[in-house]
Amino acid sequence: MSGFNEKRGNQETLLDVQHLQVYFPIRSGLMRRVTGHVHAVEDVSFSVLPREVFALVGESGCGKSTTGSAILRLIEPTGGTVRFKGEELGKLTEEEMRLRRRDMQFIFQNPYASLNPRMNVWKLLSEPLKVHFSLSEAETREKVEEMLRLIGMTPDQLERYPHQFSGGQKQRISIARALITHPSFVVADEPVSALDVSIQAQILNLMMELQQEMQLSMIFISHDLNVVRHISSSVGVMYLGSIMELGATEEVYTHPVHPYTQALLSAVPSHDPLHPSQHIVLEGDVPSPASPPSGCPFRTRCSRCQKICEEKKPELREIAPGHFCACHECR
Repeated sequence: MSGFNEKRGNQETLLDVQHLQVYFPIRSGLMRRVTGHVHAVEDVSFSVLPREVFALVGESGCGKSTTGSAILRLIEPTGGTVRFKGEELGKLTEEEMRLRRRDMQFIFQNPYASLNPRMNVWKLLSEPLKVHFSLSEAETREKVEEMLRLIGMTPDQLERYPHQFSGGQKQRISIARALITHPSFVVADEPVSALDVSIQAQILNLMMELQQEMQLSMIFISHDLNVVRHISSSVGVMYLGSIMELGATEEVYTHPVHPYTQALLSAVPSHDPLHPSQHIVLEGDVPSPASPPSGCPFRTRCSRCQKICEEKKPELREIAPGHFCACHECR
């Protein structure tokens, strides 16, 4: 068990992820033989407490979305365990997992693609209720109309189709569809990145209100560091499928230790014109996950790389109460 999870051992844990791995096979030749693997997620461990918003951040392609999908088994993990309310999800049958999905939902990044264009709002929102519950038509309509009010829409919009709504309204419907079964846990995969900047704040505020009102636990996946600081209480910084730094959001943002975290935060524009950000420019490109470097995943771009970084992958170590870092120099 990772040190971060051990630190939370005396607290009730809703979700516990241990050594999660996701590899995708690379096939080539006429026989389509497997000649290698893409290491999308490599030995990721963390936990989420009840009513907590845990964020995963990092550059595009770092594995954060794949991690979220693997947790809910939208993608089957290659290795590791995921426990939800003490139950190991990897051991459940397809039917057992389907039943658990009423309590575990996913908010997708792109509402234009995640909503069926042939279904109106009534069908989009009533379908999950019909799948997971035995309700009368009147009870279903009551719950659908209640959810519409929660997301700031009205029952007279039930007969409309996705193409008749703006991007922000589509995402509100996507959120309603995920929350209509009243889950206790949600994975939100960059839920505002496809929206106009003027709409993002409205959707974020809506999600924060719903999270508080419905007492949700959430994994919030994003590359926007300002958004993550605003919405989450804990954060994991990912690079090339591994977690580089982990801890309370304010602690990680105020005292970043890993050179990758420091570089990410240095790119956030400063609000103080008298103290502009000192941007740390990372040299080189992100290595291919099909051929990851030995030792530390970040060593090929790190200005502090040492001999041990090439030979041994650093483990997450506690460098301050509740603050963990995977770097040989972290103390």
